[in-house]
Amino acid sequence: MSFTVLIPARLASTRLPDKPLADIAGIPMVVRVAQRALLSAAARVVVATDSPRIAEACAAFQVPAVLTRADHPSGSDRLAEACDLLQLGDDEVVVNVQGDEPLIDPDLIDAVAGLLADRPDCAMSTAAHAINTLADLHNPNVVKVVLDARNTALYFSRSPIPAARDANGQTWWDAGGALPPPLRHVGIYAYRTGFLRQFPKLPQAPLEQLEALEQLRALWHGHRIAVHISAQMPGPGVDTPEDLERVRRLFM
Repeated sequence: MSFTVLIPARLASTRLPDKPLADIAGIPMVVRVAQRALLSAAARVVVATDSPRIAEACAAFQVPAVLTRADHPSGSDRLAEACDLLQLGDDEVVVNVQGDEPLIDPDLIDAVAGLLADRPDCAMSTAAHAINTLADLHNPNVVKVVLDARNTALYFSRSPIPAARDANGQTWWDAGGALPPPLRHVGIYAYRTGFLRQFPKLPQAPLEQLEALEQLRALWHGHRIAVHISAQMPGPGVDTPEDLERVRRLFM
């Protein structure tokens, strides 16, 4: 199976200005992400950016980059334009790896791409892992997902789902493994390129606007999302200066 990794990257971050260019042991963060992605089975890894500064930083480390428009309302619009710039066919698979994941597991990239190739009934695939604390279950910044019998997404939410009626959710861990654990969604996606071109044109869904979760647009319009369940949590991403310092220490 052949697939392309696309890494969207832009400079407009409110919590961490110029985030893709943040130095991690002498290498810009977006380049660190690309280097991890290059360890996967991807046929190629390309950064999609609206910033000449990011493109120049990538070129300095021989990382391919394409310049996209600056007025895209979402990352999916940017990726759709990148697919056109790269002249990818509609049946090809693209994996969206976020530009603030310098510790992304290459095996996770392969798993998400391979899952989509194995699920022709799905337009997208993504990943999840077991939640093991009540705090994470109730944290609105931890996105939860519930699945059907084939590990296809039924719903994503910032609320604790599925909700355990008794003991404020503690029954998940009191059941001694009799119940499947609640799942945390991991923000990596694989798309068929034809669907990725179509997705930004779909009307926003009310549930998407309510939860502020773009993937709910796909479910709202009847598209299916296959979910790979990872045995472990992904490496920490970078959203804040504190996150950046934590990751920098890991590269020392």
